[in-house]
Amino acid sequence: MPSSLSSSASLPPTAAPSHAAPDGAPTADTPPTVPAQAHAHAHAQLEAQAHCGAEQHAAPRGGGVRTASVGGLVPPRARPASEPADTASAPARYPRSCVTELRLSAFAGHRRARFLLGAVTLFTGASGSGKSTALRAYEALARLGGGARLAEVFADPVACVPQGARPDAQRRRGFRIGCTADGPAGPVRLDVAVQAEPELRIVGERLSAGGVVLLETALRDPGRRTVQAAWHTGGCAPVTRAPLPDDRLGTALLPLRVAGKTEGQRQVLAAAEQMVVALRSVFACDPQPDWMGVPVPTGTGRLLTGCDNLADVLWRTREECGRRHAALVAALSAGSTGPAGPVVDLRAEPLTDGTVRAVLDRAGGGTELARLGYGELRYLALALVLLTGPGVLDVDPAGEVPAAMQTLTLLADGLDRGLDVRQRAELLRLAVRMAERGHIRCVGAVSDGSWAARTDGVTVVDLGP
Repeated sequence: MPSSLSSSASLPPTAAPSHAAPDGAPTADTPPTVPAQAHAHAHAQLEAQAHCGAEQHAAPRGGGVRTASVGGLVPPRARPASEPADTASAPARYPRSCVTELRLSAFAGHRRARFLLGAVTLFTGASGSGKSTALRAYEALARLGGGARLAEVFADPVACVPQGARPDAQRRRGFRIGCTADGPAGPVRLDVAVQAEPELRIVGERLSAGGVVLLETALRDPGRRTVQAAWHTGGCAPVTRAPLPDDRLGTALLPLRVAGKTEGQRQVLAAAEQMVVALRSVFACDPQPDWMGVPVPTGTGRLLTGCDNLADVLWRTREECGRRHAALVAALSAGSTGPAGPVVDLRAEPLTDGTVRAVLDRAGGGTELARLGYGELRYLALALVLLTGPGVLDVDPAGEVPAAMQTLTLLADGLDRGLDVRQRAELLRLAVRMAERGHIRCVGAVSDGSWAARTDGVTVVDLGP
């Protein structure tokens, strides 16, 4: 296999951050408190191989991981350092594909960072600690998994290069990100090295599962806009080699390139499809209250990331699924803090010009959404997302996999922005309740996670001051 991730842009030495998670830590949907300890040797070795031409490959030191205890569970037996997590024999814990780990080996302000993701995960820390950066990297992987080109995903790639990174002899600089997707095929790892300067391109990619490298790509000829790829075959020829474009994620292209005739090829397809399904089922949501109360024309009824077409979505969903709509109304009533009384309905009202506007009905009468407060509107929009599915959101899930076998992941930067104490508590309880059903996960960033640290089913990742 070509040596892929060691042939990319040069980056400075990296040290373990205080929030880098250790290997052997529980990775279930509700992981217990993770103690501070060193990475297992197997993981450190793979991270060193993926160091993208850095000046040193030292294994990270144990960092102070501050993660909320979740549900008071007793940690399962940690695997010995000699047993990589990906190869340990265990029954499948995730019937649906989902991302359970995010790795920022060298991305903006993060170095050698590894975050375990539960069903509901909240990043917390002071301003500038990297909360939004972590979510931005997750969203970038999701878009690449959906087939987007690099230039569409990274509008400002130089901003993703670690601060202080020095170029190599060819004046190249870049960054490295990755994730693990768990599911029926077991844990599958994806690591990507991106060159940001002098031109944007993927210079290395590795897909692995069960201790086997299933796909590896490397930049061999800088004059061509391709990388040399080699994927596992397992037949009379151990690997198949072919060029792939350097502006697309190779893993997302494998289902179109691998025949699936041998056991090795079928293993490659299973791993690639699991990773793609996990990444494509992501909805990055940032409600914009200033636009949510504006009347909109009826359209597809699919909620946009800014939730500005909320009235159009309500026009569709209120009639299509009365049970979920009733749950939304109950959630709004539970989070209501004003003197106007409990919420009795949320509806879309048609106007004479052909548009619709959203109206919140209380015991004392109806109120246009434009008259609601900033926090009320954000709470309403996020509750709607948690109670709906991919068919109502502006996402592009894998069409080949039934919706019942997919897990939607909500990415919400500033999850608690504008919410009062009652609203944020009710929203978190709703996220946990929906996550327990297995069809949705939530990864958010909050300014202060102390209020969520004792909530069962929630993982709090503290990035420190």
